[in-house]
Amino acid sequence: MCGTCGCGSDNNGPTVLKPGEHQHSQSHEGHHHHGHAHDGHSHTHAHDGHTHSHDHKHKVLEIEQDILQNNQVLAARNRGYFEAKNVFALNLVSSPGSGKTSILERTLSDLKEEIPFYVIEGDQQTLNDANRIDALNIPVVQINTGKGCHLESDVVYKAVKKLELQNDAILMIENVGNLVCPSMFDLGESKRVVIISTTEGEDKPIKYPDMFHTADICIINKIDLLPYVNIDMEKLKNYALQVNPNLQFFEVSATNGDGMEAWYKWLKSNMPAQT
Repeated sequence: MCGTCGCGSDNNGPTVLKPGEHQHSQSHEGHHHHGHAHDGHSHTHAHDGHTHSHDHKHKVLEIEQDILQNNQVLAARNRGYFEAKNVFALNLVSSPGSGKTSILERTLSDLKEEIPFYVIEGDQQTLNDANRIDALNIPVVQINTGKGCHLESDVVYKAVKKLELQNDAILMIENVGNLVCPSMFDLGESKRVVIISTTEGEDKPIKYPDMFHTADICIINKIDLLPYVNIDMEKLKNYALQVNPNLQFFEVSATNGDGMEAWYKWLKSNMPAQT
């Protein structure tokens, strides 16, 4: 699936499922074919008596460029589709365990009577998160990426079509938990929201700068644990602003609801007007 880190394969690529569907009913999506990197090494292959020398380092660079360019083209298609349907799409990214799904659940529970939501869940395996969203009676599709470590724009488009996305709505795309690869792949979203928890330490923005650089919003979750963890909130925000001076912050607790109203106000202000 990922041409930059080598994850994914045709035998274990992404599947798009609704809660209650079985994986065997879905064919694996044909994804990228890419070679294996042997940095700096060249070797020869014999084909019908002819010998050819290949520079694998050069080849890998070309493949990576092609995959990223292809993703950008398809992301532009997604963005045009969302704009045509007047849909505000959010790409939720974070490390595993930061509380993406918990924030999403609370947001949907509190606002579903005011805002029409659709959800795409991204995980390597299981429908666990999609089932949690389905229990709230919110339309949801699960993308299982197999060996892949992130979502890409083509499979998001397939999931959107399966969702039968209606006009004038908010689409929440919960990406695979990973602070590295998802930063490189535009999904056609309106805004990117990076979520970090107080239990992760304040240096994540400078350890993983690409993710924070590409984000529009930074939600700091689990503020209810501040009395019990050793973290400097101002240092965390300063580090993030060093990477991206335009970041907007929300400090929340998905567990007890602290700070969620400010997040909800922002969401409502971006709710598409009825067409």
